[in-house]
Amino acid sequence: MTDDRPDASPLKSPVALVVPCFNEAARLDVQTFACFELPKRSIQIYFVDDGSTDGTAATLDGLARARPGRVRVLRLASNRGKGEAVRQGLLAALDAGAGYVGYWDADLATPLDELEGFCRLLDERPELELVLGARVQMLGRAIDRRPLRHYYGRVFATVVSRMLRLPVYDTQCGAKLLRASPRLHAALREPFVTRWLFDVELLLRYGAVLSAEGLALSDRVYEQPLRAWRDVPGSKVSLRDAALVTRDLRRIARRYHAELASR
Repeated sequence: MTDDRPDASPLKSPVALVVPCFNEAARLDVQTFACFELPKRSIQIYFVDDGSTDGTAATLDGLARARPGRVRVLRLASNRGKGEAVRQGLLAALDAGAGYVGYWDADLATPLDELEGFCRLLDERPELELVLGARVQMLGRAIDRRPLRHYYGRVFATVVSRMLRLPVYDTQCGAKLLRASPRLHAALREPFVTRWLFDVELLLRYGAVLSAEGLALSDRVYEQPLRAWRDVPGSKVSLRDAALVTRDLRRIARRYHAELASR
């Protein structure tokens, strides 16, 4: 006899979500993370404590105790930057056998309910390797972004899209989902050369891996306009960090010269 109950269908690809944390004790929405579910899909959340010096470790330990098996906590002995925290979390998730792995900002500037749409894209389009969240201000969407940050972001995005020779709208949105694959392992093999622009490096590394197989990055990446996004007070990106972007772009250009030259 066929079981027609709604919950009888098989689970879809399991998801692991990496959340890098540095001194997030005061603004981490523990309840939202603890209660989050995905329809017909298992999910694990990997919090990576990037050498926090406040109460973040205790907060994350409490969350892990409240959701055993759902929440895992990884710790870096010292602050190594968001890029390394994300890389370590993604590698741990891949080793655990997740089908889709992603990363999300701890402040939930992007609501967690956006993740379901990202998963659906990877389900329906098996050729896709990455889904990138894009903060596009359009009618019918609630994108609450400070004007100065928006204009700075557009200038940065224009520079990066020309560097990559791809029409990327928003490389720096902190919401991304990736298909687990040997290509992803290859892209994560080495630490990133920058602390904040690792998203750009990840695209370049994917591009190099795909190019070696005769494939185009532009056919494997999809930017998903978010339905909602908000600026959350307490960002760890300072004016000094913003001033170092030009330097880091030069470092990326030197490190990935061969890949950029082939585009």
